[in-house]
Amino acid sequence: MDSYVLLSGAILSELVGTTALKLSEGFSRPLPSLVVLLGYGGAFYLLSLTLEELPVGIVYATWAALGIVGVAAIGVVVFDERPDAAAVAGLGLILAGVYCLNVVSDVSAH
Repeated sequence: MDSYVLLSGAILSELVGTTALKLSEGFSRPLPSLVVLLGYGGAFYLLSLTLEELPVGIVYATWAALGIVGVAAIGVVVFDERPDAAAVAGLGLILAGVYCLNVVSDVSAH
């Protein structure tokens, strides 16, 4: 399977796990707590498969960065959180970094 498809699955799994973490209310709610474990477990499993093909630095940086941006977006849509201008600028810089790592850099496997 394509490494970037696996990485996308890892990112989505992490987003599900992190959203459930917020909903678990400190692991006091059983169903969201179970989703946290499944989400992070799936994310790490898919990351392990991705690392068979892609460099660890690229994989981890992309996973972490897109997880940050994705969770911030979920915060806006689901939890009514409002980032200020500095936060939006910072998220833009994170996305620019992911672009540079995966498209511009010779380190990635594109």
